[in-house]
Amino acid sequence: MLRSNVFALAAALSLVFAAASEVRAQDSSAPKFLPKPANCQNTSGPFDRWLAGVRQEAQKRGVRPQTLALALDGLTEDRDIIRIDRGQSFFSQSFLEFQAKLATSGRVVSGKEKLRQHAAVFEREELQYGVPAAVITAFWALESDFGSGMGKRPVMRSLATLAWDCRRGEMFREELLAALQIIDRGDLVASEMISSWAGELGQTQMLPTLYLKYAVDYDGDGKRNLFKSAPDIIGSTGNFIKSLGWTAGQPWLVEVRVPAKFTWEKAGLDQKQPTSAWSQQGLMLANGQPLAVDKLEASLVLLQGKGGPAFLAYPNFKVFTEWNQSLNYAVTAAYLATRLQGAPALSRGPAPATPLPPEAIKELQTALLRAGHPVGEPDGKLGYATRAAIRQAQLSVGLPADSYPSLDLLDKLRAKR
Repeated sequence: MLRSNVFALAAALSLVFAAASEVRAQDSSAPKFLPKPANCQNTSGPFDRWLAGVRQEAQKRGVRPQTLALALDGLTEDRDIIRIDRGQSFFSQSFLEFQAKLATSGRVVSGKEKLRQHAAVFEREELQYGVPAAVITAFWALESDFGSGMGKRPVMRSLATLAWDCRRGEMFREELLAALQIIDRGDLVASEMISSWAGELGQTQMLPTLYLKYAVDYDGDGKRNLFKSAPDIIGSTGNFIKSLGWTAGQPWLVEVRVPAKFTWEKAGLDQKQPTSAWSQQGLMLANGQPLAVDKLEASLVLLQGKGGPAFLAYPNFKVFTEWNQSLNYAVTAAYLATRLQGAPALSRGPAPATPLPPEAIKELQTALLRAGHPVGEPDGKLGYATRAAIRQAQLSVGLPADSYPSLDLLDKLRAKR
């Protein structure tokens, strides 16, 4: 992909990725911060007075006054960031559209070059943390194009603005304080900390609380620099992925071929069977070769219905959904990692379903709620609860239960009003 196209794509998807970064801040030891409505009123007072309170809190956490002066003196709020954060929109793209834009052949080529260039560091990382080089490289590619797409906004101003604002102030106050601690321990200087509007750090885009906790000095220079040091990027990302529950030596995702006559309600991340059972039901690798016959459990994932591409997701796949809850993103990252290990290009499937627009999915969610299926608040997003409810509704009206929304299902539910 040409660099100009990379930046055009990054601009188009920046809201999706920046919003999803919030997921990565919620590890098991962190408090949960629920955002307030986008029309909330800011009661923090003038920015300068509020920032003085941050200085006091940072000093109580051990941050030196000279660090605070270098990082915060002259800082002002960025009203444009508040506008972006409160105006996030939902991008409706099918999996095939999404992965075609992100898991490009250019990224496969660049990723394989990174694997060759840093082979010794990746070998060290895998011995220490157990995370395959291809997995780290896939996230590295998608998050920043290996550093070429990290953004251009000053991180400290972004974090301070989001911490001052009412919508996610509690969460971003912690991120701001963590960023100050990172600067104070000598890892980074404020001037080199640039990012998208959400304040993520480095080439694999860690929020500061995660950077503070999981970044490691892998090049031995006494600093943890995920902006400039490839060894630090590799070691730190491996350390973080391990913390999400990665099991060394196990697969994460494989593309499969599903027979035309199949019990489709067995698909879904909430449905698990040993690989041997999937094999007995006629599943095979996408190239027609048999599946490995073992007891490792896996789920069948159909992101565009029974006629689209199909995958078996193993326990390690959960790490991808912990990194980013978007199933399109998670499968794209996991699939790209398999490509970097030599897997063939993705099959589109015999007849991938045409995705419904968000308005139609919202109507479908409302109809599912009326029919007694728990989907939460209708929001037009195809999440896990909605997919599970669709499967049950499809079974009840006699449609193939592949958990994917269709106009046929919506019409049948409309007829039941």
